[in-house]
Amino acid sequence: MKIAMAFVNRGLELCQGSTLDRSLFLPGMGINSQFPRREQRRRTISLVTISQKQQDSNRRSLGMRLRTVVPVKPSPAPAPDKPVQFDVKAIVTVRRKRKEALRETIEKHLDSLFDAVGSNIVLQLVSEKIDPNTKSGKKSEEAVLKGWLQKSAVRAEKVHYTATFTISSDFGHPGAIIVTNQHQKEFFLENIVLEGLIGGPVYFPCNSYVQSKKENPEKRIFFCNKTPEGLKQLRQKELQNLRGDGKGTRKHSDRIYDYDVYNDLGNPDKSKDLARPVLGGEDIPYPRRCRTGRSATAIDPLAEIRVDEPVPLYVPRDETFEEMKQDAFAAGRLKALLHNLIPSLIASLTPKKEFQCFSEIDRLYKEGFKLEFELKNELLKNMPKMVNRFRETSEGLLRYDTPSIISKDRFAWLRDDEFARQTLAGVNPVSIELLKVFPPKSKLDPEIYGSPESAIKEEHILGQLNGMSVEQALEANKLFILDYHDTYLPVIKEINAQDGRKAYATRAIFFLSPLNTLKPIAIELSLPPPSPGCQSKRVFTPANDATTYWRWQLAKAHVCANDAGVHQLVNHWLRTHASMEPYVISAHRHLSTMHPIFKLLQPHMRYTLEINALARQSLINAEGVIESFFTPGKYCMDLSAAAYRTQWRFDLEALPADLIRRGMAVEDPTQQHGIKLVIEDYPYATDGLLIWSSIKEWVEEYVGFYYSEVGTVQNDVELQAWWYEIKNKGHVDKRNETWWPKLETKEDLSGILTTMIWIASGQHAALNFGQYPYGGYVPNRPCLMRRLIPEEEDPEYQNFLSNPQKYFLRSLPSLLQALNTMAVVDTLSTHSADEEYLGQRQNSVWTSDLNAIDAFHKFSATMQGVEKIIHQRNKDSNLRNRNGAGVVPYELLIPTSKPGVTGRGVPNSVSI
Repeated sequence: MKIAMAFVNRGLELCQGSTLDRSLFLPGMGINSQFPRREQRRRTISLVTISQKQQDSNRRSLGMRLRTVVPVKPSPAPAPDKPVQFDVKAIVTVRRKRKEALRETIEKHLDSLFDAVGSNIVLQLVSEKIDPNTKSGKKSEEAVLKGWLQKSAVRAEKVHYTATFTISSDFGHPGAIIVTNQHQKEFFLENIVLEGLIGGPVYFPCNSYVQSKKENPEKRIFFCNKTPEGLKQLRQKELQNLRGDGKGTRKHSDRIYDYDVYNDLGNPDKSKDLARPVLGGEDIPYPRRCRTGRSATAIDPLAEIRVDEPVPLYVPRDETFEEMKQDAFAAGRLKALLHNLIPSLIASLTPKKEFQCFSEIDRLYKEGFKLEFELKNELLKNMPKMVNRFRETSEGLLRYDTPSIISKDRFAWLRDDEFARQTLAGVNPVSIELLKVFPPKSKLDPEIYGSPESAIKEEHILGQLNGMSVEQALEANKLFILDYHDTYLPVIKEINAQDGRKAYATRAIFFLSPLNTLKPIAIELSLPPPSPGCQSKRVFTPANDATTYWRWQLAKAHVCANDAGVHQLVNHWLRTHASMEPYVISAHRHLSTMHPIFKLLQPHMRYTLEINALARQSLINAEGVIESFFTPGKYCMDLSAAAYRTQWRFDLEALPADLIRRGMAVEDPTQQHGIKLVIEDYPYATDGLLIWSSIKEWVEEYVGFYYSEVGTVQNDVELQAWWYEIKNKGHVDKRNETWWPKLETKEDLSGILTTMIWIASGQHAALNFGQYPYGGYVPNRPCLMRRLIPEEEDPEYQNFLSNPQKYFLRSLPSLLQALNTMAVVDTLSTHSADEEYLGQRQNSVWTSDLNAIDAFHKFSATMQGVEKIIHQRNKDSNLRNRNGAGVVPYELLIPTSKPGVTGRGVPNSVSI
């Protein structure tokens, strides 16, 4: 008996030792990131106590079994390595939908009935030990999940089931579980916990849909923590399944990650006007998207057929929105539909209805959209009964939330200082640059686009420089520029040939005052030469009289419209959404779910593929939202692709590198973040650097746990394959660029990961969640302009002089365009209730590495500190770009938010 108990105790020591080996990347019973630190320690002690009790129980249980083997009469003790049989219990957590369609309810009950007659959920354990016969991990007998029929009526969101395995004491430590779904319907498997093992509970994080065997005959594999020899084949097989073979049309139930070009934005089969070029390839470089494998169009063999809503575009099954996110997104769309329902009907009668005065715009927020008396009778005849009932219930009113920009000061948007402030603290604070050469010069071909030199001369700005000469202002870093000349000029002719669109290539120059605020001092508007009836370049300066005041307001509006286009198509879509997609695809194709870098990146990849697919379906497609309501129209994605070709570089997407590239900062090792800002009161940069540095510190500490030894980064096969494929498949058109960072050391890895996490979190938040707060008031940020600024010889000049306000409003988007834009940016600016913010993790047991957990808690605490610092900055009256009479405080990089349109909050991922 002593020998037997010694064997048991030795087994316990080995198991306990194995769970402490950090180098094996063990996950386990993690600690919820939202608990206070003292509570975390309490939970840790509790888990240890439970584990000890379980071990004692296992000793007694196994001891009893051994007693039955030992004869009562004296006899030789059994061999210490003689295997014994014992039971292991699996507790399986399945997450159900909160709301079910009738069809889903019927399918659920049918599965319960089939389960009772043998069509079950089947589980099988796989050991870390190698089976000498199969040369792979030992496998247990299959076990059936119990209780499916009995719990079919349970209304809880999470339902727990059990399965019992009988395994031998020489089976080894279970490292994987194979799951087979013999039901007719998929189910969402959250996790599996094994109880009854000598070493204590073993946790298997799953968080995945398990498809019916009928849909996908491949069995699902879920891993525990590490990959000893017995599990290597399974790990490789799982990654091969996720990569697929690059063939066939993807089904909704598939879990395959692959690449393709953007060849599904147009619809040439419907109309030749809806044909769009393929983005991606030697002719038009662009990042790659997730492959769907749909067939080619009849007209263009290079284009993929369209899938229109409500039919969803394919994304791998586990990348789709969860139920709460789906509800929030659907609610946003319904809100947009209701806001635009009556205006759309009015537009069918008067397609170009315009705002008549600014008060009419203001009433949208105070009273809602009111039907004008002369339109009511005609409109009511054309309304469906349901619409009429809705109109009567709402008394003909549809109120919009008041955007932040006019919530404190109705006229803030008119002021020059506010126009300038938004380049530093608005929704697009990443385009402003230090002016290094005066006059500014174009890089375009002068034989095609004329003289590269700007028409802005020293005499235009000399009186605005506080007594400085231009040379002195340049030397003192006092001049800044918002330069969209080269971005727009190549497509201005095409833009202006479209109905209802008129644009210039713009430049705006600003002067930095002693108060660290900017003021606009000159705007240049250019048309391609020769332009009949127009000068090719015109310069506008701040107003001296009533006429120049309104011309100056129109010039600012054209700058804002161009800024809105670059913001949406380049800085927002290209630099966050489109550039992130290859990182997500490659991570799933090459990093096992057990890999520590996959665990680090997982929350920063959530929902990105799904939101990008939705964008391809209704936002960036031919005649989608962006083309319909932004200045470039059908040339929107040409502008985005041109920016990718000439501007996008991974190494300059890091926040410090981007600030230095734009001349907004210089390297300075003595400063907190290693750089010194040229404008000290630059809210996006100052708050962004707090978040950037926090991410960097967290990533460096985490990476250091797993790659402390020289050569470990270079020898990590999965990691190297991930980075290689990002460059050579995801961003294949840029694969030969010399600026790609190397991946050889832990410092290289930390830098790459910090940049990716910043793009997915802080950068995207800064560019996205201010869209309604600033763009919800159309005069502040028109998405397009419909008229050029008249010159004295133009027929419209007298109309401009007689009623400049009316001319200004007629230059802005029409009523329907404005309301549609407001509805869309409202949806895009909304946080869902299940949002996961920087410093938070939805899955509290994402790893059992206590060092990693402690480091993450420290990062979470740092994020809380960042939030306090930003609040304090917004109260500082010396920081005039975020504090003052009627000034909107800069809150876009405050880490957390409540649901809805709040103008704050930094989600972990590009999720909207």
